[in-house]
Amino acid sequence: MREFQGRRVGLARVEIFSIARRREFRFYFAMTRKASKPAANGSIQRGRGTGLNPQNRFEKIDFQPAAEAFDPDAPSPRTTFYRDTARSLITSNDSPDLGFEFSLNPYRGCEHGCIYCYARPYHEFLGLSAGLDFETKIFVKEDAPAILREELLRESWNADVLVMCGVTDCYQPVEKKLELTRGCLKVLAEFRNPVAMITKNSLVTRDADLLSDMARDGCAHVTLSVTTLDAELQRRMEPRASTPRARLAAMRLLADAGVPVGVNVAPIIPGLTDHEVPAILQAARDHGAASAGYTVVRLPHALTTLFDDWLQGNFPDRKAKVLNRLRQMHDGRLYQATWGARMHGVGPLAEQIADLFAIARRRAGFPGDHRPPLNRGAFRRLGQLRLFD
Repeated sequence: MREFQGRRVGLARVEIFSIARRREFRFYFAMTRKASKPAANGSIQRGRGTGLNPQNRFEKIDFQPAAEAFDPDAPSPRTTFYRDTARSLITSNDSPDLGFEFSLNPYRGCEHGCIYCYARPYHEFLGLSAGLDFETKIFVKEDAPAILREELLRESWNADVLVMCGVTDCYQPVEKKLELTRGCLKVLAEFRNPVAMITKNSLVTRDADLLSDMARDGCAHVTLSVTTLDAELQRRMEPRASTPRARLAAMRLLADAGVPVGVNVAPIIPGLTDHEVPAILQAARDHGAASAGYTVVRLPHALTTLFDDWLQGNFPDRKAKVLNRLRQMHDGRLYQATWGARMHGVGPLAEQIADLFAIARRRAGFPGDHRPPLNRGAFRRLGQLRLFD
């Protein structure tokens, strides 16, 4: 196997490793990934969303260390960053459940460690686990700004709205050092390409200058996801994301800077956080949010195991209630991938949540059901001769 390469970035040391060939990449992780041992009271690991590493559904071989190899006093595994040599950045989807077609992601994997994250199973396509691997093995697209510039220069690009990000959070902790999201925003600002940001991290306020500048042309919108206002619950559920108070403060700062801001009450967990919907919407409105949306938690593939284990470790008294309510919303299953049903559920309970959200949004004083469309008319393709500028 070839030697890994590391480098220093910013003020703190951030190791970014590369693996030359995909075969080596898959072999390396197949030989080094360790599956965690489930505990009787749930696999709680300080500072992480989960201590489990369930088997990759695509891999035939899984490594299970002997029980005596586990040290309960061992420190939490450090996060490792790997160089992602992707040659393209903008991705498209044709999902009828999403309100956008194009998105970009500077990172794969997310250190926030949100236990419910629907993006976790994407790590299985890399030969990894959706569990602890997802939040400790992060892939970094170091050339993201340069690749984005090349893609926006193409004649085939039609100034469509870009969402950052459709999968993992573009403002996860390492962004503070690497500034790849900021680099992409600088490119988007130059081209005046409309962008919609979605994040759980107050770090988005660092880029208020760029977002405010783009917002003057109607080219920027920011959505902060808020799952709960309970700081203790948030810490257990989203261990490395910003606190609820910090997210609300970020809304206020961005709104005061002229950036249109929205709140995404997502995901709503029936039996655990659904009662907070009115309070979250009122708090977001009081802090400048002008639009609001929601989704219900969904548990594809390995998330069923991970979420079950998390409930056992954190809320064993509510576990049956939460899982039974999810089954009520998915025709007796914990998850269904049917278009139109996977994001909000079906049945009486799903309708109750939808009604609760609609009433709470109206009472909080939100001006409309949806955010206004972003402006595509301000787009300018750099590098072309413009005679009348």
